[in-house]
Amino acid sequence: MKTKSILLLILTCFIIFSCDNNVGDYITVKVATPEFMSLDEFRTSVEIEPPSPIIESGKIYAYNDLILIKDREKGIHIIDNSQPENPIKIACIKVKANNDMEIKGDYLYVDSLMDLVVFDISDLNDIREVARLTDVFPKYITLPFSEDLIVDYGDYSYDPNDIIVKWNIREERRRVEDVEYLTIGIFDDVALAESNATTGQGGSLARFKIVNDFLYAVDSHNINIFNINDLENPEAMGGVFAGFDIETIFNRGDHLFLGSMRGMYIYDISSPSSPQFVSEFQHGTACDPVVVDNEYAYITLRAGNFCGALDSSLQIVDIKDLYHPELVKSYPMDNPYGLGIKNNLIFICDGSSGLKVYNKTDIENLVMVDHFKDINTFDVIPLEERLLMIGDRELFQYKYADNGIDLISSFSLN
Repeated sequence: MKTKSILLLILTCFIIFSCDNNVGDYITVKVATPEFMSLDEFRTSVEIEPPSPIIESGKIYAYNDLILIKDREKGIHIIDNSQPENPIKIACIKVKANNDMEIKGDYLYVDSLMDLVVFDISDLNDIREVARLTDVFPKYITLPFSEDLIVDYGDYSYDPNDIIVKWNIREERRRVEDVEYLTIGIFDDVALAESNATTGQGGSLARFKIVNDFLYAVDSHNINIFNINDLENPEAMGGVFAGFDIETIFNRGDHLFLGSMRGMYIYDISSPSSPQFVSEFQHGTACDPVVVDNEYAYITLRAGNFCGALDSSLQIVDIKDLYHPELVKSYPMDNPYGLGIKNNLIFICDGSSGLKVYNKTDIENLVMVDHFKDINTFDVIPLEERLLMIGDRELFQYKYADNGIDLISSFSLN
């Protein structure tokens, strides 16, 4: 009996230690899994759909009485804003892996992963794809910035005709040793992988910008150039290497101002097909959109995640001498995204801290004149008569007041 008890104890200990070895320590991580599609399917996947809820609102664009909002899950939603007090969703252009958009003369230009796609939107009841320039942008989708992110390709069997059109992110409990294994090499893998026609206006987070007969589109390293003199048949003119980690583009006259995670780059486009480097303003690594007026550039720097910086801020840079931009003043912010300027006002989308409005008459002593709290803000477009602001699945419109703004309407995008 005693021998049996000892054997039972040994067996129990063996099972316990075996289970411990198999289970290991678990942690909660964000797992990115790729969504694949064949190239043929990808290039025939465009659809024009009826209005639908916006799953995750992104960039915003205004054109005449239309507002276009990028949905990170579906494509581009079109809203009739002829009555700002009562906007109406009218259609959705389902386009895969879209990042940005621009319009000129009723032609909508959008990126779809590595392609530039052109739509005729002159008849909103009959929106048509009229052109596609293939392989003009990088052929990979950058992983979203997120802490504790690992990539899991699962049991995918490589097919050279497949492309990644989306990353799906979810939280999972994973064994520590599995996480360490999956994290190895993750970043290496990702790295491989003036006419009469009117134009619209994008926000400060835009990567597309039309200037006269040229469309400039930035990716993380390049200014991609397209001649759109024939609106329906754009011509790819090649690209210019412009720096690293480029995020946004802004135009003033014959110059482009590029916001990057490392600083602001200034390019001369007096020869439109061949932008020339003018100068750069460097700041600490941070996520960085930029807008400018005649004398100053306004840059929001967002800290946290992969943005790099420890502190978030608004930086004001003197650009009266474009060859020697100089920092004038820095103001602390909480978590800024987009921004805009209109006359003597500057509008800051400070993330979950709301929309902040400052009088910039004295740029070394900004005065807050309005603060709309309890809304999560993303980007703004200061139009001639009103301000558009996109938040978390909500569109806000404001009218300009004597020294601030007043709300016209808020429109749920669900």
